[in-house]
Amino acid sequence: MLRKNNLYIGLGLGILLPLISYAVLLTVFEQLDALHWTSQQGLSFKFRTRTLSMIAICCNLIPVQIYQRLRANEIVRGLAIITVVLAMIWLFTFGKDII
Repeated sequence: MLRKNNLYIGLGLGILLPLISYAVLLTVFEQLDALHWTSQQGLSFKFRTRTLSMIAICCNLIPVQIYQRLRANEIVRGLAIITVVLAMIWLFTFGKDII
């Protein structure tokens, strides 16, 4: 566990964790598609991309909780900044599809 309380560690984690999470989730769903265990019937065109990206962004909440318990406020601040920026990007990208 990273113990150094640094804003840049939070920013780096905030960017890397959603990228890795999205890649893993996308790989899992591609494997499930290859096995024909999933269905695209009745879903909108961007449903999977929209949902997986939101789950990946929400994966930042796990280290936020961990570092709040460790009282690493600068790391939490970096994670929060990146999470808010990613959520705004998600909203601008997919907001018109939802409404």
